[in-house]
Amino acid sequence: MNHFLDIHTTDAKDLRSIIDTAQAMKTARNGRPKGTKDDDQPLAGRMVALIFEKPSTRTRISFDVGVRQMGGETMVLSGADMQLGHGETIADTARVLSRYVDLIMIRTFEEATLLEMAEYADVPVINGLTNRTHPCQIMADVMTFEEHRGPIADKKVVWSGDGNNVFASFAHAAGQFGFDLTFTGPETLDPEPAWFEYCAGKGRPITVQRDPVKAVTDADLVVTDTWVSMHDPQSARERRHNQLRPYQVNEALMKHAKDDALFMHCLPAHRDDEATSAVMDGPHSVIFDEAENRLHAQKAVMRYCLGV
Repeated sequence: MNHFLDIHTTDAKDLRSIIDTAQAMKTARNGRPKGTKDDDQPLAGRMVALIFEKPSTRTRISFDVGVRQMGGETMVLSGADMQLGHGETIADTARVLSRYVDLIMIRTFEEATLLEMAEYADVPVINGLTNRTHPCQIMADVMTFEEHRGPIADKKVVWSGDGNNVFASFAHAAGQFGFDLTFTGPETLDPEPAWFEYCAGKGRPITVQRDPVKAVTDADLVVTDTWVSMHDPQSARERRHNQLRPYQVNEALMKHAKDDALFMHCLPAHRDDEATSAVMDGPHSVIFDEAENRLHAQKAVMRYCLGV
């Protein structure tokens, strides 16, 4: 039984195998109608619980469709359905769910909820997102880069904006896949010190460059994310906008990256805030390939977890 809790807690060889499996499964579906199942049905007879304490579009749809394409069935549960940690403990919830399902994916707020679920579950647990990390997204991002530009090892990846949970998983990927990562953003929104320590320990120290133009110079990949969370109060939203406005990814900024640089955003986006529509819809952008690859990468993650 293999959990998939974070990129830095998964063996690098297993991560490479997941990416290769995802690409092979995507290739095998070329020309196939979207509603049809895969020829290979590794999840036939399996039930997967999809738990969403946080709202979701891409995570919910991609996991649900992925399970169905591989022959399995899903049980989608909201935070209101589960009331995790309110009344019944997370540990007891994990024990009960393990009697009913073969795999648990959870999208939650606190990392402690994920870790407790994994500790007490008798089935594999997948991190669909926490406030601290978002590993499934970055597996799709690595897959997307490599299908467009080849191996990501030794490439220059630049993150512009807030050092949030998506950045954290990019830092883990830099250590595991061996690429160079630069952070450009305001000091008040710097990533956790733990991620700097992790990358330094893997021989891939994170570069911090406050000047976004200098940061993206010669970049192979430029990445950003939304500046605000749906849970942020209005005052926090205004404060973040003021801090992050100099780090908007626009056409002028992208001109300093390599001519064949890619642009990514995990979506949903606030167009013309963190990135302009001209960039999002422009020749550098692979945001919709990136969104599609959530499906293929997560299918491969599920196969890894179940050993099928």
